[in-house]
Amino acid sequence: MRLDVASVNRQITDAVTQINTTVLAAASAQAIGTIYQVLAQAAGLSMQNAVARQQQMNTINSAVTTQGVNLLYSLPTSVAARSTTEYDAAALVALLIELRALLQSLPAQRSANSQS
Repeated sequence: MRLDVASVNRQITDAVTQINTTVLAAASAQAIGTIYQVLAQAAGLSMQNAVARQQQMNTINSAVTTQGVNLLYSLPTSVAARSTTEYDAAALVALLIELRALLQSLPAQRSANSQS
């Protein structure tokens, strides 16, 4: 059985045309809605990463501060009785070098955290 285009009811062709028009009109709105959702998710994820990075840096800073205080407390008790001008210069230089190494390790930690 062959269907002739002229034999199709006009109401059916109008309904199909309206549906096609509706689908084509809604497609752009749905695409923009999807783009907005992806953008919002990316922004939220970047904020979450920034907070995590900040928390990690606070932990590292606390560890460095603790290590520095431990180094200061590890000085011999006889040093506390003497003035700092009489203190062994070599030990003081070694202490400062170790503190400098700790401070220089911070940028390496920051770059390692930002890449992960």
